[in-house]
Amino acid sequence: MKTEGVVLPDRVYTVTQVTQLVKLELETAFPLLWVEGEISNFHRHSSGHVYFTLKDATSQLRGVLFRSDARQVPFEMKDGLQVICRGRINVYEPRGEYQLVADLVQPKGKGALQLAFEQLKEKLKKEGLFELQRKKKLPLLPKKIGIVTSPRGAAIVDVLKTLERRFARLHILIYPVKVQGEGAAEEIVAGIDYLGTVPDLDVIVVGRGGGSMEDLWAFNEEKVARAIFRSPVPVISAVGHEVDFTIADFVADIRASTPTAAAEMVIEKEEAFEERIRNLQEKMAHHLKYAFQEFKHRVFRLSQDQVFQSFKERLLNLEQEVDELELKAWNLMRRKAQRIAEMKSQAALFAEMMRNILKAKLQDGEAGWERLSASLQALSPLAVLKKGYTLCWQGNGRRLVRAIDDLQRDEDVTVSFYSGEFTCEVKNIDRDKPIQSRFSKETK
Repeated sequence: MKTEGVVLPDRVYTVTQVTQLVKLELETAFPLLWVEGEISNFHRHSSGHVYFTLKDATSQLRGVLFRSDARQVPFEMKDGLQVICRGRINVYEPRGEYQLVADLVQPKGKGALQLAFEQLKEKLKKEGLFELQRKKKLPLLPKKIGIVTSPRGAAIVDVLKTLERRFARLHILIYPVKVQGEGAAEEIVAGIDYLGTVPDLDVIVVGRGGGSMEDLWAFNEEKVARAIFRSPVPVISAVGHEVDFTIADFVADIRASTPTAAAEMVIEKEEAFEERIRNLQEKMAHHLKYAFQEFKHRVFRLSQDQVFQSFKERLLNLEQEVDELELKAWNLMRRKAQRIAEMKSQAALFAEMMRNILKAKLQDGEAGWERLSASLQALSPLAVLKKGYTLCWQGNGRRLVRAIDDLQRDEDVTVSFYSGEFTCEVKNIDRDKPIQSRFSKETK
């Protein structure tokens, strides 16, 4: 239709209508697709949603990963990372822009878990969580150990069998946890934190048997690593087999190749300590014996020298004295040991004597206290009142009447017995009448 040079269209669309048409066509044409690109403009919103741009050499595509899906990405998304995203094309109507709504993101060239492992390892290494000077040493003689593992797994069975086989005198506390699957990391953290508060605990063993990287992933989570690092008790990581390495292994104070090796490591400390004591004892005895023999040989060599032939008999006597000194030395060592035992017995006897003396003193003190208490009780005014005497008060019971001159005629006074009191009015005052006259009347 034309009117005076003006072209009137058959139909006019609103912006919203156009956007809706484009949205319908795009979302119908691309219900699900995989897109490869480099991440740029990465931003994680406080809501938990992740916004980013995928780009290649010539083009860009906006992308969004909503909170529920973003939580499932094990590695750290960041600018410059090559990824493959699965999602659907969506049109964001307020801006009229199309975008990729992703539900799965994978790094290009390596697995997501492997990348997450490398990223976290690098992050914690920079923070110093792997430094040797921060690692705690096992005590020489551990007596109480805690184990964080599954109560039904093979790891705990191996550990207990090893301890039983070696007859270790250990107090064992087991904190049962899940070692894989959802919630496993949280339970492991709770176990480490709890055992860290147990009094006199010497070592914590954290571990499980072998498995795939997915099975062992709970021990690669940051929260577990930080729980191990903040533990006040030395932690042995015993996860998987000898070829398996986890983040927990790098942070732990000691890494054991297997749970069984962890048990042997704990007991080895005690055995090594006892062996060291035995070696030192044997070495001391050997050196002492060697010193005496060397001295004897020197004396013998001198006795054979031509210069000392005239002193041969004297030197032989000296050699005999050396033998006697050696015997005396060994006897002295035995007497010292016996003396130590006697001193321990005397100390125990002295302690018993002190307890008896202290007990007698306390009994004497209690008897004296009871006598003093009885004396004070006899002198108490209340004891006098019990015999029938009374106290007289004036001024509404605030002042005690101590002399007849304190009273005034028509004054109200209060008379107190041991039990009860009454108030009366003073009718008559006779300041000259002696108390003896009162008693003489009662006698008559």
